[in-house]
Amino acid sequence: MTMDVDLSWLADRIEDTSAEGIAASVNRLIRAGELVIGSKLPTVRALARAIGVSPTTVSESWRSLTRVGAIETRGRNGSFVTGRQRRAEPGRFWRLAAATGRFTRDLSAGVPDPDLLPPLGPALARVDGQPPLSGYLDTPVLPELERLVRESWRGVCDPQELTIVNGSLDGIDRALSQLVALGDRVIVENPTFPPFLDLLDAVGATPLPVPMDAEGMCPDALRAALAEEPTALLMQPRAQNPTGTSTSARRVAELAALLAEAPDVVVIEDDHVGDVAVAEPVSLATALPERVVRIQSFSKSHGPDLRLAALGGPSALVGPLVARRHLGAAWSSRLLQEILVGMLTDPGSIAAVARARSVYAERREALRAALSARGVNSIGADGINLWVEVEREREALVVLAAQGIGAAPGAPFLVRSTGTSHLRITTAVLPLSEVDLVADALAEAARPYPPYTPAAM
Repeated sequence: MTMDVDLSWLADRIEDTSAEGIAASVNRLIRAGELVIGSKLPTVRALARAIGVSPTTVSESWRSLTRVGAIETRGRNGSFVTGRQRRAEPGRFWRLAAATGRFTRDLSAGVPDPDLLPPLGPALARVDGQPPLSGYLDTPVLPELERLVRESWRGVCDPQELTIVNGSLDGIDRALSQLVALGDRVIVENPTFPPFLDLLDAVGATPLPVPMDAEGMCPDALRAALAEEPTALLMQPRAQNPTGTSTSARRVAELAALLAEAPDVVVIEDDHVGDVAVAEPVSLATALPERVVRIQSFSKSHGPDLRLAALGGPSALVGPLVARRHLGAAWSSRLLQEILVGMLTDPGSIAAVARARSVYAERREALRAALSARGVNSIGADGINLWVEVEREREALVVLAAQGIGAAPGAPFLVRSTGTSHLRITTAVLPLSEVDLVADALAEAARPYPPYTPAAM
């Protein structure tokens, strides 16, 4: 038998009547067993009247609770407590990875060219024999690596505290877990990197999409998003995935001026391409040093299997993250940190990264120009990807697959439809000798196809 939750009882237990506050209160009551699984919640309008807010506010709370599996809505029958916290799964990421490796020319994976990574030999030679045993309470970061990172960030970000994490997504996961709660709103670029949306789902946060132009996030759209009182802003300031947009210094100043009027918003920056980006590094930390967590990955530039990224920012934000990590893994492998130090200081490795930067730019621009010559629109000013416009995503993927070419679907990158369909094409692994062949295939895939009509019997 279904039990109805008493409206007055529930209203008295909601102290914070913001959308995120309502969601957090209801979730706590479910976890504590005070809201019984299977019980029917009051209607959105009834609860809104009881706590003095708009129905839209309660509806947003219900959406957040539904997203994490705490409640379920059964249409006109109402909303019910389920208490089944949804497993955190990389659903959007899996949609990208589903077909990886199945094609003759796989341009879907978003990975660097293995042949352009710095050689490991000189760096490994630094580790002569068995490295010294480190104590469990040693500093999480090798002093030499911290010095090198701080030098490279000079003029961009001067963090009070800096640590090393297991890649940029590990850093973003830790930052979101520390800074964002159930029901919070987080501003993201639209399109954005799909795992960001998976991570926001995992913490029960709502993404607020902001469109981009050639210089970065659109200021007017950011202003509108800030009016919705977000907790954080998550962005990729260089070679944004999938568009390749690098935020200009002018746009950084415009965005910083808007954020200055929203002092409670924390900024998380993912410099995922790092040293193989063509654009110079930029950061909102130059204007808002007390509110920016900056993450720089070494995966694209020095090797994905290093699984290393630097994370830095004000002690008030980074300190709790580092402290919480001490209850688990505590540090990223100091042996891998030692290898990275070798790569960052070896002249041959430095030259290899510079060559990779040049080759990636040449490959990306060659395909973009070839597509333009064939009447196909694409975006990709930096990094290793192109965002290619097509008439219909699914049909385009099928046409490419028939020619042995793999591409990433555009839909998982979108929070909100942009009105056009796209594919993400990774140009990092595309030899110049195959550019025309791939451009021809993409041009065919991008064009509209008439509806299929079965032949008459």
